[in-house]
Amino acid sequence: MRTSRRTATAVAVLLCAATMWLGYLSKARCAGPPFDLLGRSMRFDEVKDAHVCYSDIQQLWLGRGINLHQFPFLTGGLNEAGQLTGGSVEYPVLSGVLMWLGAVGAHTDAEFLRQCALLLAPFGLAVAWMLARRTGWRALWWSATPPLVLYAFLNWDLPVVAVAVAAIVVVGIRRWSLRTRGIAAAALLGIGFCLKIYPGLFVLPLLAYVYTGGEDGDRRDTRGALAVAATAIGTVILVNLPFAVLGYEGWRASFVFQFDRSADPTSNSIWFWGLRPLIGGGTGYDVTAEYDDLVSLVSPTLVLASFALAMWLGWRRYLREGTFPWLAVSAAMLCGFLLLHKVHSPQYTLWLLPLLVLLNIPWQWIAAYLVVDLSMGIGIFRWFAATAGDGDESTALVLVGVGVWGRALLLAALFVVFLRSSPYTGSGTDGTASAEHRLTTTRGRT
Repeated sequence: MRTSRRTATAVAVLLCAATMWLGYLSKARCAGPPFDLLGRSMRFDEVKDAHVCYSDIQQLWLGRGINLHQFPFLTGGLNEAGQLTGGSVEYPVLSGVLMWLGAVGAHTDAEFLRQCALLLAPFGLAVAWMLARRTGWRALWWSATPPLVLYAFLNWDLPVVAVAVAAIVVVGIRRWSLRTRGIAAAALLGIGFCLKIYPGLFVLPLLAYVYTGGEDGDRRDTRGALAVAATAIGTVILVNLPFAVLGYEGWRASFVFQFDRSADPTSNSIWFWGLRPLIGGGTGYDVTAEYDDLVSLVSPTLVLASFALAMWLGWRRYLREGTFPWLAVSAAMLCGFLLLHKVHSPQYTLWLLPLLVLLNIPWQWIAAYLVVDLSMGIGIFRWFAATAGDGDESTALVLVGVGVWGRALLLAALFVVFLRSSPYTGSGTDGTASAEHRLTTTRGRT
């Protein structure tokens, strides 16, 4: 078994490297000479959607101070039109720093793309290594499937995925005390929050897990739970404070920009494709202020409700089985966020995929999600091209429809499936209970 796990780890890492190389080559089709005076590849705007080679990395070479090598957030802010200026970017501070590091020494968007790919790739390899060490060959769902080709270098998401997976791995190190594991994981989740927000969702289930005594579930550790909360909050404050002090307007602008973002054609959400036509929220593909105001109210309300529901169902399971299923609840909360948030960027699949691997989810669910995601990942850019007059809009709309609604249905179903699942321990991918699950069910509570 040990030899098999080592072999699986080596194969998963090597295949991950190969898949990310294909991902870079795919994005690099948009980059290269000739360049304009600002270092923008002149063919980028012509082919980025039709050839499905668009990346935010190449796009944001201009407009965020990156080509000027401005350190993020210390200057700039929002102008009267709500657009970012100076060195402000729309992501949390650590992602902004990664963007700046990727631009060091770069003079064109092609160099920026290449350097960011080299910067991000080790995080993708780390995810493959950690998943394979935990799940063996099951890690190939991460290493050898389309999402890495489509999204590894679409945005700066690989570091946050690596940090989130590392936090999950830390919680599983049984030779450490539960409180130590909880505090270390909370620090990692706090760092993840400063990269792309979503790992912060996992702090509340982790807090409940530590409070209820973890895998033993036979004692209450209030001090440990408070330490987890304090560590996560303290990490976020510690990382953000220098930026807030030295460039408050630039730092604040990233949060305001995302809060005010419209659920428009670029949002890929159920709100744009479902609610907007239902309420007449605009002509053509435009959106109205009334529609935006409604989504800005309903979306966060339902997201928070989904979090509360996941925690409640997780607590009920704890009362039955004796262990709070923190990882299952975290995965369900992420499903609620992805389904109900007003923006669902394609690369968010990278957030969900490791949880599909780490929890004992039948392979059919994973395969189905990858199929609808592939439809979305290709269809949305083909639709952008079609609306600009390059291609068949009807075919692109079918692909987008399959992606949006197929993904929505699967996320709603996975919300339930996750909450019934247990961590994968090598017992198979057919949905049978893991050893940990069988153990906890023998310690039921009344």
